[in-house]
Amino acid sequence: MIKLNEEHEIFRNNLRKFVDNEIVPYIDEWEEKREIPHSLWKKMGSLGYLCPYVDIDYGGSGVGFEYSVIIIEELGRVNVGLGIISHNDILVPYLTRHGTKKQKEKWLPGCTTGDYIMAIAMTEPDTGSDVSAIRTTAVKDGDHYIINGSKTFITNGYNTNLVVLACKTDVNAIPPTKGVSLIVVEEGSPGFSKGKKLNKLGLHIEDTAELFFDNCRVPIANLLGEEGKGFNNLMSGLQRERLVACTWGQIMAEQILKEGIEYAKTREAFGQPIGNFQHNAFKIAEMATEVELGRTFLDKLTEDFIAGKDIVTKVSMGKWWISEMANRIAYHCLQLHGGYGYMEEYPICRLFRDVRSQTLYAGTTEIMKLIISRNLGFR
Repeated sequence: MIKLNEEHEIFRNNLRKFVDNEIVPYIDEWEEKREIPHSLWKKMGSLGYLCPYVDIDYGGSGVGFEYSVIIIEELGRVNVGLGIISHNDILVPYLTRHGTKKQKEKWLPGCTTGDYIMAIAMTEPDTGSDVSAIRTTAVKDGDHYIINGSKTFITNGYNTNLVVLACKTDVNAIPPTKGVSLIVVEEGSPGFSKGKKLNKLGLHIEDTAELFFDNCRVPIANLLGEEGKGFNNLMSGLQRERLVACTWGQIMAEQILKEGIEYAKTREAFGQPIGNFQHNAFKIAEMATEVELGRTFLDKLTEDFIAGKDIVTKVSMGKWWISEMANRIAYHCLQLHGGYGYMEEYPICRLFRDVRSQTLYAGTTEIMKLIISRNLGFR
């Protein structure tokens, strides 16, 4: 674990009690409804669990990234709230980094209270990791942009009321990345609509949707950062985004292993706990080693990030390795459960489904390896 002081531990203990009382009893209900209720966001905001790093002037607590790590770990412990984590540590930082004073005054307080639920809209039906290929356009019309296009696989998309939209303000720019801009679209903007909640393999509790922009009118004042600088601004947030993904994946791996070990100690076959069979004992030993390696690497990554170091290459390593490791752990721990692992009443079943997304979001395993190889001098 990273170094934490007494105040951090008090914060963690209070948050853990909140999670156990306000989240755990409702997980099955929210899983069935395919969303976390807005009331939870409001409760978390009232207690300072949303965007605690935001400056006090804008409604936050002005604290360090350590508090974000604690929130990620405690929500990850019960595998609920990836959308909340995205809001906290992937999406709102775009406002803190690139927003004007007026934009911060307008939106940040609501982000800390839960009144605003943020989403970022990059992925399109025909465009995934290649942001330069997006087709959504924004054309100036007086003091407004007219936006046309659609986005898909948007985390928080169904309940969002504040979207950071990646779009093309110059379709003829060379290279194409110089034509990408970020524009904040508020719920209620003319021409902005949401599709239905997408039916996913896992992460049912996290709402995901399509977003549509049909001659959507947005004030030019909603431009986030400079026009044509959107791609660079997106890239500036990727170290934090991928560190968040590493942390969530590591917590999932730790929880999955815990489920596997507990089951191996209590489930008996042929007169003894199944964990006593050498094959199973060795497999558990291998998994425990991998999980420990992941934790050690993650803690060093986090310390370097807090210290302001460049972690682009190493966080890309962590993103692919930890997410793939978590999936391996899930496979073998479900196998330990036998047929019961295939039953929804066992936590391993949901964990097995949910962990699959780790290798996909925030950059696929393949994209991470491409970044690493290029940073090592290969093209």
